[in-house]
Amino acid sequence: MNDKIKILFLCTGNSCRSQMAEAWTNRLKGDQFVAYSAGVAPKQIDPRAVQAMAEVGIDISKQRSKDISSLPDAEFEYVVTLCDDARESCPYLPAKARISHRGFKDPPRLAEGVTDEEEAMSHYRRIRDEIKSFVEKLPESLSQDFTKAA
Repeated sequence: MNDKIKILFLCTGNSCRSQMAEAWTNRLKGDQFVAYSAGVAPKQIDPRAVQAMAEVGIDISKQRSKDISSLPDAEFEYVVTLCDDARESCPYLPAKARISHRGFKDPPRLAEGVTDEEEAMSHYRRIRDEIKSFVEKLPESLSQDFTKAA
């Protein structure tokens, strides 16, 4: 019997933040959680996100962006939106799911217009580390003011 908590990290593109959150959760909290990630408008995984995670020994290069509708019929206990767009357009989810929002800034937007690659990567590293800190505190870091899925 699998008693692990199923958690879904949802953001717009499923290309950066939610991929990092999925990987961190499965690495650091795999004894308690089974993490998934998806997007409401998925796009290709961000190469800088892959690089930032590789720097800490986590390979997400084989992970793929997924549309929320393509996920298996998993009964998620928690859905964590990682950006305002995902929170506002959160699709129908199982009634059992508790939805929490944890906004993290978008590394690609932060790096927009930056010509120095090292400076651009510093944004990805900072968000990577912020997500890690959030994950390390699971389940306590999940908000107590959940919204029930409709």
